[in-house]
Amino acid sequence: PTSITIITLSIITGTIMTMSSSNWLMAWIGLELNMLAILPIISKPKTTRASEATIKYFLTQAIASAMMLLSSTTNAWQTGNWDIPELKNKFSTTIMTLSLMMKMGAAPIHFWLPEVLQGTTLQTALLITTWQKLAPISLMYMISNNIQPALLMSAGILSMIVGGLGGINQTQLRKTMAYSSINNLGWTIMIMALSPNLAVMNISIYIIMTTPIFLMMTNMSTKTLQNLTTTWTTSTTTTLSIALLMLSTSGLPPFTGFMPKMLALNELITQKLTTLATLAIMTSLFSLLFYLRIAYLI
Repeated sequence: PTSITIITLSIITGTIMTMSSSNWLMAWIGLELNMLAILPIISKPKTTRASEATIKYFLTQAIASAMMLLSSTTNAWQTGNWDIPELKNKFSTTIMTLSLMMKMGAAPIHFWLPEVLQGTTLQTALLITTWQKLAPISLMYMISNNIQPALLMSAGILSMIVGGLGGINQTQLRKTMAYSSINNLGWTIMIMALSPNLAVMNISIYIIMTTPIFLMMTNMSTKTLQNLTTTWTTSTTTTLSIALLMLSTSGLPPFTGFMPKMLALNELITQKLTTLATLAIMTSLFSLLFYLRIAYLI
C-alpha cells in the first residue's frame, strides 16, 4: 500500500510539475519522475511480456528525454533562455516536437505504443493512453506558436494513416485501442498547428471517451475481440455502451466524437487547406472501418 501511494503520487506530481513549469529543466524533471514512477506499474504482472513492455517503454521515453534535453540545451546556448515559450531556435523546436511526439506515441515514432499496451494490464493501458499524454501535449501546446506548421500537419496525417491502417487487422483489444490512440493523436497534432485550443479540446474528449471503454473492458476482463463477442449474454448494457463509445471515438456524426473532428475540418477549410481536410476525412474512414467491425461483432 505504501509503495502504491508513493507511485501514484509520483505519477501525479510528475505530470503536474511538467504542466505547471515555465522552465525546460523543471518540465524535464517532471517527465522523468513520471516515467520512473510508471515503470513498476507496467512491470507488475510477473510475465516476460510485461518485462519486455517495461524495457520498451523505458528505452523510448529515455531517448525522448535525451532529445528533449538536447533541444532545450541547444536553445539555451543560442538564446540564453530556459523559458518554455521562448523556444525560438528552429533546430530546437523540431527536435523538441519529435521528442514530445515520441513521448506520447504519435507516428512516425509510434512503434512502442501497441507493444507496450499489449504487454500490460488493461488498467495500465488506460493510464498510458490517457494520463501519460497530458504532459507532452501541454508542453506542445506551450510551444505551438513556434513549431513549423508543416511538421505538425505531416506528423498528424501520418499518425492518422498509421492509426487507421494498423488497427484494421487486430484481434487484441489493447492493440486496437493503441492504434485508435495514435489516430486521435494525429487529429490533435494536426490541428495544434492552426488552433491549439481545439487540439486541447480534441484530446480531452478522446480521454473522456476512452476511459469508460477501458474501465468496462477491465470490468468484464475482455482482452480479445473473441471475448467481446460473447459478453452480450452476461452484460448487455456494458457491451452496448462499449459499442456506442467505439462509434463515438471513430467520429460518427450523432456522437460526441464527431464534434472535435468537425471543428478541426472547419478550421482546415477556413485556412484554405482543403487537400489536407480531404486526406483527414479519407484516413478517418480507415479507423471507422475497424470501429464498425468491433461494433458489428458485438
